[in-house]
Amino acid sequence: MRDWFLAPDVPVLVQGATGRSGRSQTAQMAAYGTNIVAGVSRRDDPEVKIPLFKTCAEAVRETGAKASVVFVPPLDVLAAINEAIEAGIELIVTVAEGVPVHDALKAKAATREAGVRWVGASTPGLAIPGKMKMGFLPNVSLAPGGLGVMSKSGTLSYEVCYRLVERGFGQTLWVGVGGDSVKGTRFADLIPYFAADPATNGIVIVGEIGGSEEEELADALIAARCGKPVFALLAGRSALEGVTMGHAGALISAHIGTIETKTAALQRAGAEVSPSIKSLIEAVCKNLAPG
Repeated sequence: MRDWFLAPDVPVLVQGATGRSGRSQTAQMAAYGTNIVAGVSRRDDPEVKIPLFKTCAEAVRETGAKASVVFVPPLDVLAAINEAIEAGIELIVTVAEGVPVHDALKAKAATREAGVRWVGASTPGLAIPGKMKMGFLPNVSLAPGGLGVMSKSGTLSYEVCYRLVERGFGQTLWVGVGGDSVKGTRFADLIPYFAADPATNGIVIVGEIGGSEEEELADALIAARCGKPVFALLAGRSALEGVTMGHAGALISAHIGTIETKTAALQRAGAEVSPSIKSLIEAVCKNLAPG
């Protein structure tokens, strides 16, 4: 699989650029500094101020786009991913919630077979703060700095990063992996990058109960011999048994996925697990210098 990490000036196309969300977010991503070179849509739209093409293949051929951010309805995500793969796109970010699990399984298999990095489904996106973003991570929560951030929950991570930015702590890279049970990029996939990146001096994880992703992350931290301070916040500490959670991946089975198993695994890997946003912020401030 190709190195998924992006250069700040990577040429990006937007699939679904003329939809309501696509039109708005395309303008905001471009205003942030993202190198948006093309949009893909079946219809023209004079309000969209980038070149529009009918297909990904045409857009890639004419502009050299290497990455795509997808703003289409959940039932259209699989087709959009397949079109991007066939066009030669190397990284795909999909933001839609509610992608059918069977479509997500097909997308995961297709992207892995093609050596394409997929972030999603149901992700707020990723950002190299101060330089580019793909998706809708809020600008007020973004700032250049030394923290590598990865999150399942969009809104919770917005608050965490906003408070950290207020205290002088920005990010080298922020990736929202999303809360679906089947996804293209998981926490553990990001550890080799953050462990090797000289600009990243600490890692912040916003996780939650359910699934085995945090336990896998703990194994990856140990295997990578990361050596950098890791700070984790796990949502769902007060969730009642049998209550449906908002994320499709928040499923607890047997003795995996509970707040206790995740906390124990992360602590064995050397991470500091905080019970609240406030305590996470204080842990970061105590152990790292602002920046």
